[in-house]
Amino acid sequence: MKKVYYLKTCNTCTRIINELKLNSDFVFQDIKSEAITVKQLEAMKALAGSYEALFSKRAKLYKEMDLKNQDLSERDYKQYILEHYTFLSRPVIIIDDAIFIGSAKKTVEAVKEKV
Repeated sequence: MKKVYYLKTCNTCTRIINELKLNSDFVFQDIKSEAITVKQLEAMKALAGSYEALFSKRAKLYKEMDLKNQDLSERDYKQYILEHYTFLSRPVIIIDDAIFIGSAKKTVEAVKEKV
């Protein structure tokens, strides 16, 4: 399976998708217009190892809700990601049984090697 979870309005997501030249071999899911399901999130967690790995601590809501001063559990991370798309670190690119999370340069380079 080749899938990209991204935000259509996110310039970084768009730049990375274009840079990687991801094509119609991939299924693209705009997480704002098509919310992530519990099953999809659980599949991502199985590949990533934890919900925390999928969670964006750079999200504006993370700061607004003062979550950094709370002791969040895996269950909390899962719930926040399901409640609001902004908590998913983007983009999430799945190629077969490999998952690539976020926009870090080394993550993008790793995807280039896999594609």
